[in-house]
Amino acid sequence: MLDVCLLGCGGMMPLPKRYLTALMVRYMGSSLLIDCGEGTQVTIREKGWSVNPVDMICFTHYHGDHISGLPGLLLSMGNSDRTEPLKLVGPRGLEKYVRSLMVIAPELPFEIEFMELTENEHTITSHGMIIEAFKVNHGITCYGYSISIPRKGMFDVARANEAQIPVKYWNALQNGNEVVCDDKVFTPDMVLGPPRKGIKLTYCTDTRPVPVIAEKASGSDLFICEGMYGEEDKLSNAKEKKHMTFYEAAELAKKAEAKEMWLTHYSPSLINPEQYMDKVRKIFPGAKPGKDRKSITLEFED
Repeated sequence: MLDVCLLGCGGMMPLPKRYLTALMVRYMGSSLLIDCGEGTQVTIREKGWSVNPVDMICFTHYHGDHISGLPGLLLSMGNSDRTEPLKLVGPRGLEKYVRSLMVIAPELPFEIEFMELTENEHTITSHGMIIEAFKVNHGITCYGYSISIPRKGMFDVARANEAQIPVKYWNALQNGNEVVCDDKVFTPDMVLGPPRKGIKLTYCTDTRPVPVIAEKASGSDLFICEGMYGEEDKLSNAKEKKHMTFYEAAELAKKAEAKEMWLTHYSPSLINPEQYMDKVRKIFPGAKPGKDRKSITLEFED
């Protein structure tokens, strides 16, 4: 299962009841953070989660509302006696931006590893998660992220018995490992059925709608997408500033055939997202307005 929490859903500037952009997921004891706007570590604590298990932070881009919370977060990690390395992922220039922010956190007790994204698409694996980064269309270089957790096929006891595979090797084969026994080699494909449906989450913000978003969000259990404006007459603003309206996000979710979509990264002028949702759901019925610390646990299908 994948625990998902939209830590903050605000864009541009924090508001009294709306933190800036950040998403956190937890899987098998590891945590991953996407973006780290101002107040991220506070909203993590309000959620009741911890910054200590965060193994990776991915950045969509380097506008202040997506990275300004990083120095404080790093200091909190250091003050908790963390020693495990922390991996940071983001567009080209990542190390330069982070080093400049770390002037106030010069001596951390853990190593920071930098991975700069230079191609249109990248695939990263971490603690059983497959993270796909894909370039979108904003005023500066910006990436969206899809997180997938694959699921192996079911173990076929009848096939295992037919192949005369000793029971003591079943667990290793079920975990995808090859086993050598005397002069025989047993492989997982001998006992496993076809891969089953896994879990998929897609997160995308600060962009105009481009085809790659629907492509990468295809079949997502949850698609979290920017909706900066709910007002229909703000389309020209969205185009000018390279953001999206609620309705453009809903069209992407429809094309992707996602199960559910949460809107996020609201303009500070957008007070009540819910008032626009009836029109949004006419395009994509599974649409919901995001809010700070909105959470869900995505589980494998039975």
